Formats: sequence, C-alpha cells, structure tokens
Amino acid sequence: MNGLSSPLLTQAQISSDSPAWWKEILHDLESRLSGDSGFPCVFSKNAFKKKLIRFIFVPDVKNTGLRHLAAGLSEYVHLSRAWDGSLDTAYPLVVGFSRAAVEADATEAYHAFGWRVLQALHEQDPAPWPDHVGENPDAADWSMCFDGMPLFVNMSHPAHQARRSRNLGRHFLFVINPRERFDIFAGNTPGGRQVRTNIRQRIERYDGQPHAPQLGFFGADSREWWQYGLLDHNGPRADQCPFLQRLSTSTSTP
Repeated sequence: MNGLSSPLLTQAQISSDSPAWWKEILHDLESRLSGDSGFPCVFSKNAFKKKLIRFIFVPDVKNTGLRHLAAGLSEYVHLSRAWDGSLDTAYPLVVGFSRAAVEADATEAYHAFGWRVLQALHEQDPAPWPDHVGENPDAADWSMCFDGMPLFVNMSHPAHQARRSRNLGRHFLFVINPRERFDIFAGNTPGGRQVRTNIRQRIERYDGQPHAPQLGFFGADSREWWQYGLLDHNGPRADQCPFLQRLSTSTSTP
C-alpha cells in the first residue's frame, strides 16, 4: 500500500519522496516535539529527537486500509515484546489517518471515529483477549488489547483548541504505547507519581487550564477509556464506552 515492504515505518523512512500527507504529519509533529516548544510529554520529545517513533499511515478505513493497519499493529506488538526496558528502545507508535479517511470536525466526532477504528481492530484481532485484562471498559483493569498486548491509545486531533496537548496537527492520530511502559516509567510508585505530577504540571502550563479530571492511574478508581479521548474542556463525564467486547475472546475460554 505504501510502496514499502512493511506497513510499520521508522521516522527516518519518511522522506521527500513520501506522500504529501505523510510529510504534513511529520512536520506537524516536529513543530510540537522539537526545540523549546513547551510540549508537556518529555518522553515524546525524547523519542522524536532520537528518531525512535514508528509510524503507520492509513489512507482509508475500508477493508484494505484496516487490514494494513492491523498488519502494522501486529508488527509493532512483536517489536514491543522484545523491549529491553531502556528508554532508547521504547518506540512509540503514531498511526496517522489521511484527512480523506476521517469525516469529523468536532471533538466528539473525532472520538467516535477513533472508537470505530478500535472496534474494527478488535474484530480483526488474531489473538484472544488476555485473561489478566478486564473485559468491561468501566472496570479499573480494562485496557485496549491487540494481538495479546494491552495498549494505551491517545487520540489527538485538530478539533482540540483548548486542550492543545491533544492537538498534534492537521490530522487525526493515534499515539500508541504498550500499557506496561506507563507502569514502569510513570506508574503508581513514589517515582512514577512524581513523573506524572511533573508532566501534568507541564500540561497545565501548555494548555492554559487544569489537566483533565479523568486522568488517573491504571488500576485505580478511574476509567482508562476516558483517557484515550479527552474532552476539550474540564468537566464531569457520564458517557458510555462504545467499545463492545467480542464474544469468547479470553484466553481462559476453552
């Protein structure tokens, strides 16, 4: 689909010969993650500087585009399973969607699109749902999983005006990391709590408003799925997760 052998690309593989919208995504990321931009996530800035980011570019969300995305995500999961625990091999994944693929102009519509894509990925998931991960999105131990790996999915899009930290440019993006990395670097430990406190203080300075009240610690009294797509303003939430668990997906199921 992309003229390359793999749907999972390195940062260095995006070149002057790449499609214009790929270069737009890279340029927009550079404007936020390079230099003294003030972007709050120091891990993202480090990954961009060291060219650690992996990319999947999705031109459409028809069957071909979704298979392309699923194949690339499986590659990313395989790569992440070999992680040695170093920040210099903690590759974040950016999934960039062409603007033609996304029919949305408001935060709610972008998030609805993102959840449709996650649902479609779940339906194509080649592996059963891990038995140590909850199947109810409202449970504290739920996380999006693919190919047996729990993931954290950050939805970023241009409709975010107030919450600038969730606006990475002109395209709708998933920023995906294995769930375990947050537990290692910024989990519910004294050091991890300090890391999160520092990042959230940076978020408040960057966004010009307090961080979203839904941000919490995995496994605590919070809903992980709310953190995938944040509201542009701060306030209470009572919406229901649109993700539907596929029947008979747990590894504990005969």
